[in-house]
Amino acid sequence: QMVTLRRGEELVRVSKRSGDIITLRELVDEVGVDACRFFFLSRSADSQMDFDIELAKKESADNPVYYVQYAHARIASILRLAKQRGISYGDGDVSLLTTEPELTLIRNMLLLPEIVEVVARTLEPHHLPYYAQDLATVFHSFYKQCRVVSQDRVLTKARLKLVEAAKIVLANTLHLMGMTAPEKM
Repeated sequence: QMVTLRRGEELVRVSKRSGDIITLRELVDEVGVDACRFFFLSRSADSQMDFDIELAKKESADNPVYYVQYAHARIASILRLAKQRGISYGDGDVSLLTTEPELTLIRNMLLLPEIVEVVARTLEPHHLPYYAQDLATVFHSFYKQCRVVSQDRVLTKARLKLVEAAKIVLANTLHLMGMTAPEKM
């Protein structure tokens, strides 16, 4: 299908006949490979696509690529903080994770194998970016509602195990899309 390029509200004019084109290489050079992969993967192959160049370059929650990668970087930051404080969480008791934000995050992470199976069976990779966005949203919500590193050492260890698992799932999802999983942003 055709791809319509935009810069915000402004339509980018291209014409094959006159030779006014923007190559994929030029687009990658301008917005980055991760943004291109995410935006192109997020559409079904049989649907029209509007590619907003300005949105793809934006470093805010409006940009789905930034939003997902920021979730991974935030998790990495939490784990670095725990390491700096000398908190070992290998023996964390995940049975203590009973609040709704914790359980929602766990349930969402458990969907990855099912999503991968659907993608492989149907050859529709657009399910991966949607899943990545959902997981990032659920993680950000969990983060706002649940203090991970707190005075409660036992709960901190359990939540750190949960956060580490979320990091693994998010990184695997990003890698399946051919994207990087940044440790810092």
